[in-house]
Amino acid sequence: MTIRIVTDSACDLPQYLVDEYKISIVPLSVRFGEHEFIDRQDLTTEQFWKRCDSSPVLPETAAPSPGQFEAEFRKLATEGATGIVMISLSGVLSATMQSADLAAKAVAGDIPVRIVDSRSASMGQGITAVACAKLAASGASLDEVAELGIRLAAKSKLWGALDTLENLKKGGRIGGAKAMLASALSIKPIITVEEGKIAEGGKQRTRSKALAFLVDQVKNAGPIENLAVLHAQCDDVDDLVASLRAVHEGDIVVGDVGAIIGAHTGKGTIGVTFHS
Repeated sequence: MTIRIVTDSACDLPQYLVDEYKISIVPLSVRFGEHEFIDRQDLTTEQFWKRCDSSPVLPETAAPSPGQFEAEFRKLATEGATGIVMISLSGVLSATMQSADLAAKAVAGDIPVRIVDSRSASMGQGITAVACAKLAASGASLDEVAELGIRLAAKSKLWGALDTLENLKKGGRIGGAKAMLASALSIKPIITVEEGKIAEGGKQRTRSKALAFLVDQVKNAGPIENLAVLHAQCDDVDDLVASLRAVHEGDIVVGDVGAIIGAHTGKGTIGVTFHS
């Protein structure tokens, strides 16, 4: 029995984890005006942020087609997979999960595929994919791996401190008045993901207070597992990790916020995610 894990490129997983656990990533696409790129293939994270600095327009993102997922599912079947668990970007935030579901139906006669809504994004999605991949590698069944994914998705927490609300405003995910007020007051907005949706998580007056707020979420969450830090070109990420080590004894995975999530949150975003 060989169960393989598939996710999409909104997961922001570091490549070393993708390679170590043989996780397949189906990419979303990102567009700057007339120029479209396949995430993680045509455009690296570093190239994405450089293009953001020089682009007069904000990037837009698009979900993979069902055909992209079907091709990946069939490829894994030919490589010997006996079942697939797909850990998707939150179904509320993207049509990605719908595409995966259509593909799963298309290959149903050849290989069983379970679709799990991560109810999260970025490394919040990524840590669930890695946990499922670890269980799959131990020889667990398709249903056991899928059940773990569903269970962890329900326990997923993500908190992020943003440098700007401009991207979320232009993407239609928050109101313009709220973004303008935050900018005028130099407030560092905090977002969270609740039931798969982006929600207001609070606000802090300074960056250092925003980082302290993130540490407090970890400290006050009780027993947690699979702690990860996500950041978009932040030179203070090491400071956050050091502060987290003072309140958490386990491993801390650090992931770069890539094109898909970064297009909506902007540079300077930094956050924590875990299962509790």
